[in-house]
Amino acid sequence: MKRKSDAITTIDTGRRRFVQGLSASGMLASLGMLSPALLRAAPNPDVPILDGPIFDLSIDEVVVNFTGQPRTATAINGSIPAPTLRMREGDEITIRVTNNMSVSSSIHWHGLILPSNMDGVPGLSYAGIAPGETYIYKFRAAQNGTFWYHSHTGFQEQTGMYGSIVIEPRESDVVKFDREHVIVLSDWTDENPERVYAKLKKLSHYYNLRERTFGDFVDDVKRKGFSRTLEDRKMWNQMRMSDRDISDVTGWTYTFLANGRTPAEGWEGLFRPGERVRLRFINGSAMTFFDVRIPGVKMTVVASDGQNIRPVEGIDEFRIGVAETYDVIVEPQAGAYTIFAQAIDRSGYARGTLTSQSGLTAPVPPLDPVPTLTMTDMGMDHGSMMGHDMGKMDRGAMNMGGNMSMNMADMMDMKKIARTLRVPVRLGPQVDMLAPMPKARLNDPGVGLRNNGRRVLTYADIFNLEPIRDKREPGREIVLHLTGNMSRYMWSINGVKFNDARPILLKYGERVRITLINDTMMNHPIHLHGMWSELETGDPGYLPRKHTVIAQPGAKISYQVTADAKGQWAYHCHLLYHMKGMFRRVVVA
Repeated sequence: MKRKSDAITTIDTGRRRFVQGLSASGMLASLGMLSPALLRAAPNPDVPILDGPIFDLSIDEVVVNFTGQPRTATAINGSIPAPTLRMREGDEITIRVTNNMSVSSSIHWHGLILPSNMDGVPGLSYAGIAPGETYIYKFRAAQNGTFWYHSHTGFQEQTGMYGSIVIEPRESDVVKFDREHVIVLSDWTDENPERVYAKLKKLSHYYNLRERTFGDFVDDVKRKGFSRTLEDRKMWNQMRMSDRDISDVTGWTYTFLANGRTPAEGWEGLFRPGERVRLRFINGSAMTFFDVRIPGVKMTVVASDGQNIRPVEGIDEFRIGVAETYDVIVEPQAGAYTIFAQAIDRSGYARGTLTSQSGLTAPVPPLDPVPTLTMTDMGMDHGSMMGHDMGKMDRGAMNMGGNMSMNMADMMDMKKIARTLRVPVRLGPQVDMLAPMPKARLNDPGVGLRNNGRRVLTYADIFNLEPIRDKREPGREIVLHLTGNMSRYMWSINGVKFNDARPILLKYGERVRITLINDTMMNHPIHLHGMWSELETGDPGYLPRKHTVIAQPGAKISYQVTADAKGQWAYHCHLLYHMKGMFRRVVVA
């Protein structure tokens, strides 16, 4: 964001991210010639801002250079990230999208409640936008808050096709602030995404350079002793799994971006001392979870996935999953502060600077230690077992409560576990693990964030600001197991990939509970299109409304859905390279 009194922006043509040139509104914004309400939303002079209710967008292939090597990207209006679209709640929105590429494309309006034929998913909403064609989206802006948009075709999202949406409330905003910045976090690779996917299919840990080494073994022996360390390694080897399996695609190929800026460049956001600054964080990455903090500044979290929540004060750090959004309020003193967004596997970071003086920077903190998965993340913990490593567990048998006990052989016997499930999971090559004891872990910050000395936001902290609208108890429960075979890089739901799956049928107007059980060791951001997912966080009258729900490894999580939108809707994991298999069609009729 730039105001006329803050600074004059000079454009370094050698570093420009877009080759088509700024739109008229983007140019005016960079010169400080638009309304204050629009100016305060500008995340960066390099990212155009378009003001609704009518928008014209073009999709083009452009040449970019994030790493020192020119590469082809997919951009909207020549910009990566795409222009910020500002709308007003209640307005009738028209968006004309022209595809100038030689291949089909699409745009999905992530988190927006709109008719199914405007949702932008090829094969469900429409056929997509063919080369040379213009598709006109029309819908009413039915909500306010921070959202985003991206391609839903192939791997185009990975190549730069994503941008932010800010919908201003019709009435006065309940969140009081003096200035705001939009911060889009993302991941860029110089590789062709099809090649990335092909590598993962051949060798799923291709990009994981943080596997255990002899040096780690020596460190573990010093900490735990030789016998226990050897038993731990033996156990993981028996399961044919890695306790460093945190991310599929890592900083080995990724450059992590903040508003299209590399860590070397850094993004800059200005403020005046004494201001309440609203930061709208959007995770527009293809595959990366980020852990975000601003050393020296406490955050008050005021919105989740575009919905106002009871303010959560005194937060040092939060994890933002792929496709999630969080709004925070900060009140920094004069000076510079680093906005530090480290990848969940600690293979790199994106960064920005919040500063009261242009050009002033702050130290960048070191990356946290590489996380290691525990019994918790295997879905094997019980009570006090949570967060302990395998070396601290009884190798002979684990008391599971009541009269039930399992030894390690039982825990790896998927057929035995499957017989106890309420919902059948199709065992076979699609499934290499079932969580024997999945637990709801809303207050668990997750692998790499536990007991780190900072106050970390969890789902247990989040409650909707206003009472929920549909107070009915769910009439039924739908249980879905998130399954996969990591070594073959196959992802599915209930052991069934999308191409072989039947749709999920919902009756129009019904209230259902969806329970996700994550039978893998990876976090999965699950996105239901067209309807809100109201997360069960403890107070049934104030369930927070989310469009993307993070299912932690080896855990279960439940939310309620009112089927108030007729049509066909996509329901899937938002990790781009998981989506092909971990996907369902939802039909509301």
